[in-house]
Amino acid sequence: MMKRILITGGAEAIQSKMKFKKKILCIGAGYVGGPSMAMIAYKCPDYRVTVVDVNPDRIDAWNSAQLPVYEPGLDKIVKKTRGKNLFFTKDIENQIKENDIIFVSVNTPIKTYGAGADMAADLQYWEKTARQILKHSRSSKIVIEKSTLPVKTALAMGKILASAKGKIKFEILSNPEFMAEGTAISDLENPDRVLIGSYETKSGLKARAELIEIYARWIPPEKIITSNIWSSELSKLVANAFLAQRVSSINSISALCEKTDADISEVARAVGMDNRIGDKFLNAGIGFGGSCFKKDMLNLVYLCSYYGLQEVAAYWKSVVNINEYQQERFIANILDRMFGTLAGKKICILGFAFKANTSDTRESPAIYISQKLLAEQAQVIISDPKALKNAAMDLSGIKGNVKYIEDPYRAAAGCHALVILTDWDLYQKLDFQKIYSAMVKPAFLFDGRNIIDHKKCFAIGFNVYPIGKPALSHFKN
Repeated sequence: MMKRILITGGAEAIQSKMKFKKKILCIGAGYVGGPSMAMIAYKCPDYRVTVVDVNPDRIDAWNSAQLPVYEPGLDKIVKKTRGKNLFFTKDIENQIKENDIIFVSVNTPIKTYGAGADMAADLQYWEKTARQILKHSRSSKIVIEKSTLPVKTALAMGKILASAKGKIKFEILSNPEFMAEGTAISDLENPDRVLIGSYETKSGLKARAELIEIYARWIPPEKIITSNIWSSELSKLVANAFLAQRVSSINSISALCEKTDADISEVARAVGMDNRIGDKFLNAGIGFGGSCFKKDMLNLVYLCSYYGLQEVAAYWKSVVNINEYQQERFIANILDRMFGTLAGKKICILGFAFKANTSDTRESPAIYISQKLLAEQAQVIISDPKALKNAAMDLSGIKGNVKYIEDPYRAAAGCHALVILTDWDLYQKLDFQKIYSAMVKPAFLFDGRNIIDHKKCFAIGFNVYPIGKPALSHFKN
């Protein structure tokens, strides 16, 4: 009976019959809002957690057996809490009225128009949400920034919410999410840290304490850190900038390795064993993707330029430039190795998600690489265990011959080349002898993630071209 009520949109009827210690709302049911609220509901069964979104199809998906977000372990948590203390509903207005704590987790894409185009964060959805909260609130609220936002965004939000009439007051907190897609559930359950930023006022500190109380249900106190609100907003941007910087640093060295016959894996191992550096994010590949890194990097560049820090802006912009260079270099290598033409050749792409263990394809290097292959008039066959639906949407407006086949063996049959773009574990376990036998000869393998046994594939008969390592070719110079 409960399942039927959920599917038909009767979540409010269930909620009204239950008493909860706290009433929490999240506006935005995407890759951050959905999983993070599911974890709060899972760890705090006496709290009511409601998630709303302007996209009704997304809410329907959260209430179905096929969740709109793939993350290992997410479906288990949602099934345990949905309809009990976790609810997904389309009724935004009433939920704003009813809830005391509101997380804002709406999209903040790169701006495509006007001042700051192609660099600054587009805050129109965030501002619409702030005005929506103002319009429909009938009592004081704690409003929490969950989206990655430019520093000083809370000041603008405060100005909007300060126009509330009567005794309604809003306290604004910054609580950026540091989880990584593909490991979101483990990151949410056992995070490196939870950061909460607030105004250093009596009411601000009280609101901060209320949010600490929620996380303290399952997170050790030493991992819950606090700061002023501006430090919190900036910390998320800086964290992503440092991670992106490491990716571009090792990728820049991979280009040098290919010129000098050095092996990037050996170099990365030697460098990573220095405890001042560490070995995280030192795997060379085709570059970073996802919704955060590029967007946050460009946002940081724009902020630095805005404040007149041109040298700082140029430094961080170079990180993005190297990422784009790595993908251009990869495409140029494919074209060069396959005799200068791809026209009419079948290219099998293994992996379209921007990283393993997610269905997310936003800013995936596979998008750019697929577009370039199609522009060279190649026939592109895309295989991915979780991201084919998103891949088809990403390439829907692109002219060319493209097919989507989940089974990697069927996808590779009759192809001239394999191009590995996502580090899914399953690709390491493939029977490459079987794949080679079904391919057009000479067969090429371009490993954009350095995840397979290159020597083994070379022995099978492939001409193998890794990132940052000497090529293994059967052709004689």
